[in-house]
Order: sequence, then structure tokens, then C-alpha cells
Amino acid sequence: MEKIIPPASRAGSEGHILNRMKSLLTPGMCLLALAIVLHTGLVAPSAALLGYAFSGALLAGLLLAWRFHSSRIFFALMVLFLSQQAISYFSSLHARAPGGIALAAIGLLLPLDFALLSLHQEKGFTFSTVAPPALLLFVESVIVAVLCRPDPVAAAPRAHHAAAAGSLPLAMLLAFMAAAILLLVRFFLYRKPAESGLLWALAACFLAIRFGGVGRIPTAYFAAAGFMLAAAIVETSYLLAYQDELTGLPSRRAFHESLLRLETTYSIAMVDIDHFKRCNDTYGHDTGDQVLRLVAGRLARVTGGGCAYRCGGEEFAIVFPGKTASEVLADLENLRANIESSSFRLRAGERRQEPRGPDRRTDSSRIRKEGSAAGRQAKSAAATQLSVTASIGVATSSKMNPRAEDVITAADKALYRAKAGGRNRIETESPSRRRAKSKTAGIA
Repeated sequence: MEKIIPPASRAGSEGHILNRMKSLLTPGMCLLALAIVLHTGLVAPSAALLGYAFSGALLAGLLLAWRFHSSRIFFALMVLFLSQQAISYFSSLHARAPGGIALAAIGLLLPLDFALLSLHQEKGFTFSTVAPPALLLFVESVIVAVLCRPDPVAAAPRAHHAAAAGSLPLAMLLAFMAAAILLLVRFFLYRKPAESGLLWALAACFLAIRFGGVGRIPTAYFAAAGFMLAAAIVETSYLLAYQDELTGLPSRRAFHESLLRLETTYSIAMVDIDHFKRCNDTYGHDTGDQVLRLVAGRLARVTGGGCAYRCGGEEFAIVFPGKTASEVLADLENLRANIESSSFRLRAGERRQEPRGPDRRTDSSRIRKEGSAAGRQAKSAAATQLSVTASIGVATSSKMNPRAEDVITAADKALYRAKAGGRNRIETESPSRRRAKSKTAGIA
């Protein structure tokens, strides 16, 4: 299915980009900045305290990952734990070679593991989900243990000294760079906190390895990585509670909480997709989901300082703090026109072959007509291009509508008038101020 999307407004696009950058940079960048502050010596906690922080971050992250069925973050934390332990153990041996080999091996395996976990499909803690990463970690642990036997290896001391001096072999740099690019691309594609957490944890692990892997400074970076992964679970839980998974808009819970923060003057617009049930019945729920996502994309870019929410089904709400209905009518009209100009191009076979309902029989004349070449071409042309429209009702807080519930009720009544008046139009709470548009097409 292809979408024909008109250009979004400059203000809406900038707001969309800012939201994405905010979700990418927080809280990972803040935690990494804290680790850098510890590195500079402005604040100098003891090595023992940093070790406790690392253990606490691991324990909290593992418990959260188990409780919220996040196997990817769970195994990312296991990778972090095994990596730190391997570097610490083999660096503590009297022979220097094992420590250098462990550092080199972890520098290659850790970014590879993070990249694979990002690609791994999240299905909780089922055997089929847990077995492959667990087996991979076991095999990698055996490989590192075999490689780090205290036998003299000429290249190992050089690897250790290079890492301690602040430079890493080219293979390590390429591995970290490739994993970082993959995680960044996946974040902008799916906007999941797990990808953001893995990306910032990868950056912290890179700095830990760059500064030798053992000691107070590397431990601070490893601890920051643990907190980043634990924070990704908290961010994911927040999104599940306050963001609609299908459309990406804030959910009903977020809508009701936003009402508590409103000041004296504000407007609320209720938006409903026209004939959405007919769309589902005719073209199927997959197409219906595409319609919801398309309309939600337009709502997310609404101008006038509005914030859109999905209240349920095909119903949405837009809150305009500090604005009256007359001040947002132009923005809502642009939104309505933007939705109307959107269309779908369906592939062959996406239309239901049979109508829904108890009576699926058709008369012979219609069958003969659709069986003809002309009938097939007409049907194909009608199903190829589909447009969607929406009806909007808007109301403003006032002495007659002192509470948010009253404003919503007034906006709902205006929405019902828009539906009754022909759909694909805007109505205000006052019939004398109504603003209409009655051209409909396609699914509308």
C-alpha cells in the first residue's frame, strides 16, 4: 500500500523532529554526561562506590527487564556484566597478555551483540526467544576464556597498551561504528526506547574500553551503561501507558492528564474519521489501521499550538491551550483539507472478496457483470484510489463550560452536528458560528 502524502507544515515538521530528538537524547545523553563529569574529576567517588553503582544498575535493570518481559534489555545487561567481569578478571592476572586479549575480544563482541539484540524480535521470555541469545553468550564466553589462557602472545600486550593509551585497533572502531549506525537507523525507523538505550549504552561501553576497561573511570562508564539500559525499560513502560501503539499519538490517559494542566482559556476539538466502519467492512482491518495511521500523522502536525491524542477507535482529540475556537478555526480547516487530500493506492487483492453480513449471496446478473472485462476494470479502478475525510467539532472553555468535561461535551455535540450536516466539515459549539465543508469522496 502506498500513500500520497501532501507536504506537512513547517511548524508541524519542526515539532515532529524536536520530539524525536528529545526522545533520542534523553535520558541517555544526561547519564553519559554524568559519567564524563566523574571522569573529569569534578566529582570523584571512590572505586568501591562506583562498583556498587554498577552492581545496583545491573540488578535493577535485570529485575525490571524480567518484570516487563524485555528479553532484549535483559540480555544486553548480561552482555554488559560478562564483558566487565571478563576484562576485570583477566586483567588481574599476573601475565599481561590475557588482559589485552580480553579487552580486544570484548571490543569486537560487545558491539556485535548489541547489534544482534537490536535486530532480535521482542517476544518476552519464551524458550524460543531466550535460547538463541543465551547460547550465543555461552559460546562467546568459551571463546574468550580459551583465547585468554595465560600463554605469551606477542600482539596481546600491544593491544592492551593501545587501549590503555586511549587508541583502539581499527577493527574495534569499525565494529562500534557499524553497531552505532544500525542502532541510530533503527531508532529513527521505529522510535523505540530500547534502540536509544542500546545506542547510548554502546557509547558508554566504547569509552570504558577506550580507557582500559578496568579502574575507576571505566567502571563509571559501565555503570552509566547499566543505568541507560534500565532507563530504557522505564521509558518503554511509559510509552505503553501514555502512547497509542498503533498511531504513535498520546493515548487517552495522556489526554485526561493534559486536561488537569489547562489554564482558564483553552479549546478542545474532537475529530472523527468519516465512515470508518464502512472502510473496515469493505477493505479489512489492515487497511483500517493504515487509515488510522495516516490521519494520526496529519493530526500530529496540526498547527496553532495544538496537541493531538487518540481517544479510542477512530476518535481523536486536539487540545489548544490558551486559544479560543475562533483562533484555531483556520488551523483546523487546514487540518481538514490536509486529511481530505490524503489518499491510498491499494494493491490488487486488498479489497474483500465478499461483503460482510449474514447475506453473502449475489444475484446472477451482478456476477455476470463483474465477470466481464468491463466490470473487472471498473471494480479495479474504484478500488485503486481511496480518499479519507474527517469531521471536527470544537468548543472553548467559558462560563457555560467551566470544566474540561463540559468543553468535551460541547465539542462532541458540535461533532455530531458536523456528521449530521454531511460530514467532512467543522462545527463550533455555537450553531451560529458553524463553519462547513460538505465535499466527500472515497471512504469519506
